[in-house]
Amino acid sequence: MRPNERRAAILDALCVRRQDTIANLAEEFGVNEKTIRRDIEELACSYPIETVRGRYGGGVKVLDWYHQNRRTLSPEQAALLKKLAPGLEGHDLDVMNSIISQFAPY
Repeated sequence: MRPNERRAAILDALCVRRQDTIANLAEEFGVNEKTIRRDIEELACSYPIETVRGRYGGGVKVLDWYHQNRRTLSPEQAALLKKLAPGLEGHDLDVMNSIISQFAPY
């Protein structure tokens, strides 16, 4: 597997699992831990990935708000929808709130 393919697969795995250890990722992808660390450093330049120190809670995680291939509203779009929501009632308000909760970035 090429490095870019492996990095994409690591990102996919982290987006599903949300967190994993360097050791588990190294074993899964058949490379050493140093290679995984370099891959994570490279991914962290473009994606919200962080490493967490700790014996039991440590490892690599993707931030809670990030979901790969998920379209989100810009902050301006979310603000406009929130501004318009009080003028809605009933089902229309429910639909607006579902749009905001599903697509707002936070």
